[in-house]
Amino acid sequence: MRLLGLVGSLRRASHNRALLRAIAAELPDGVMLEEYPRLGDLPLFNSELELPEPVADLKAAIAAADGLVFVTPEYNYSIPGVLKNAIDWASRPPSTSPLRGKPCGLASTSVGISGGMRAQYHLRQILLYTNTLAMVQPEVIIPHSKERFSDELTITDEPTRALLARFGAELVAWVRKLAP
Repeated sequence: MRLLGLVGSLRRASHNRALLRAIAAELPDGVMLEEYPRLGDLPLFNSELELPEPVADLKAAIAAADGLVFVTPEYNYSIPGVLKNAIDWASRPPSTSPLRGKPCGLASTSVGISGGMRAQYHLRQILLYTNTLAMVQPEVIIPHSKERFSDELTITDEPTRALLARFGAELVAWVRKLAP
């Protein structure tokens, strides 16, 4: 099984990027999770543009994946613009969007107490329109990320690691259940 990770942060030292790597480390054998590396290359969405190469690449990567993992920080009670821009591009035209019917899981972390929950809930609303099938449970909303990640950006908290293993197992089951 091949999963594609879309991280809503462009920072290399992002806790959310580290969270995606931690999820990948806890996945069952035979499941690969690869981060999509080019969200920062996407031009701002403009429906008057012909299909830019970075957008075609993103859409092809989504189409080739069995499922998606969205990992998002929370900016101003919502998702970052880079992630919204990627979804806007990938969702057009709606009838042929590679997001349609694609199973996915959501995760977030933040240094504050909310753990990115408002961003996740907003992302779920957006994914309703795209008909991207978001797994409901378990929720991976990790507050106080500085206490759960080392300076090298690895998970130091055993309950968090256990949650990620449960999330990975449930996501694999979700993708298999919805696979065509």
